[in-house]
Amino acid sequence: MSSSKPSTEEIRVLIVEDDDRTRDGLAALIHDTPGFGVVGRYRAMEEAIRRVEIDRPRVVLADIGLPGMSGVEGVARLKARAPDLLVVMLTVYADNDHVFEAICNGACGYLLKDTPPARLVEALREVDRGGAPMSPEIARKVLTMFHRVAPLPEGEAALTPRERQVLKLLAEGHSYKSSAAELDLSIETIRFHIGHIYRKLHVHSKSEAVALALRRGLVR
Repeated sequence: MSSSKPSTEEIRVLIVEDDDRTRDGLAALIHDTPGFGVVGRYRAMEEAIRRVEIDRPRVVLADIGLPGMSGVEGVARLKARAPDLLVVMLTVYADNDHVFEAICNGACGYLLKDTPPARLVEALREVDRGGAPMSPEIARKVLTMFHRVAPLPEGEAALTPRERQVLKLLAEGHSYKSSAAELDLSIETIRFHIGHIYRKLHVHSKSEAVALALRRGLVR
C-alpha cells in the first residue's frame, strides 16, 4: 500500500460513466494530461461509492443517467463517505431539476458532454482550486432560476415545523419515499406537506422550492 510523492501532488480523478467508449476516452484524456491521475473508472454509481474511500480521489467526474442509482443521488452518497470530495457532473441533462438537485446534493460543477476536451481539463483544475465550473447554458439556467424565485411576500403564512423538516430533506436530496421513511410518515402525507410548501412559497417545482429555501435561509 505504498503511495509515491507524485500521486499526492496530482489531481486524483475518479470517473463514473456507463458508456464504455466515453469512459475510456475521458480516462485517456485525463491520464495523458500532466498533473492528473485516474484512480478509478466505473460504470455504476454503486461501484464508485464502494470504492471511493479506497481510491481516495480528489475529484469525481460523474454522469447523471447511470444504470441503477442516478448520478444526482450518488453525489449525496459520495459526499457522505468523503465530505471533502469534489464532484463535477458531466451529462447531457440541462433541465432545471437535474441541475438544482445535483447542486443541492453537493456537486461543485456541472458540465455538458459536448464540453471541449481542453475546457474539461481546465474545469477540473478550476474545481480543484475552489471554483465551480459550469457550461454557459447551465450558468444561465442557474441565474435565471434564482432571479425567478421571488422573496417571500410580506405577511405570507410561515412554514410549519413539519413543513420545514420536509423542505430540509428535499434540500438534502431526499426523494418523497426516503423523506417519508426519515420522518416515519406515509408518502401521501409527504405529498400533502409539499403541496402546502409550494403554495406558501409560490413555487411550482422541487428545484424552485429548494432554491428559494436556500436563498432565504429557510433551511441550512
